Amino acid sequence: MARKAAEKRTTKAGRTAPASKRSKAKPAPKAAPNKHPGGRPTDYNPDIHPRLAEAWATSGKIDKQIAEKLGVSESTLNLWKKKHPEFSESLKRGKEGPDDLVEASLFTRATGYTFDSEKILAVSDGQGMGSHVERIKTKEHCPPDVTAIIYWLNNRRPARWRNRHEVTGPGGGPLELANMTREERRALIAEKLAKRGIE
Repeated sequence: MARKAAEKRTTKAGRTAPASKRSKAKPAPKAAPNKHPGGRPTDYNPDIHPRLAEAWATSGKIDKQIAEKLGVSESTLNLWKKKHPEFSESLKRGKEGPDDLVEASLFTRATGYTFDSEKILAVSDGQGMGSHVERIKTKEHCPPDVTAIIYWLNNRRPARWRNRHEVTGPGGGPLELANMTREERRALIAEKLAKRGIE
């Protein structure tokens, strides 16, 4: 009788279950020695994907758009860039042309430019005689764009033109301003900025 009682266990509902129905601890399954570390393997093809990525990058597509075109997530595209140097290099090559073109356009916009144009005028033929259309060749000038200038200088000469300047004390430490007068603080900061060529 004691043996039967030992074989039975109480379930959550207060009923007893026979020993044959109780769950027994199972040993953990052994991992296969050459199994993939996890996740679905990517479908990277070194003969196709670098060429496609370079072509789409040359047309001005960004990484997210290229990933969509390839039918993968952006994180997979970033993984391919890390694992496959030829893929990363093809993307870089593809982006160089459009980046150079945009850089040249930004420079042109920042410095101003002149271009050939044409004005179309309706010229009267006299009293009640009607009019005719004349095309007149002209040159138009676009002045430098302040926003393009600021953007260019912030990126090309950040030490002089960025919006935020850090001023540090000796050895790159904090400035000791607590015991200084307002005029001494202003003079010290002006001196630090002058050393960087900023007035």
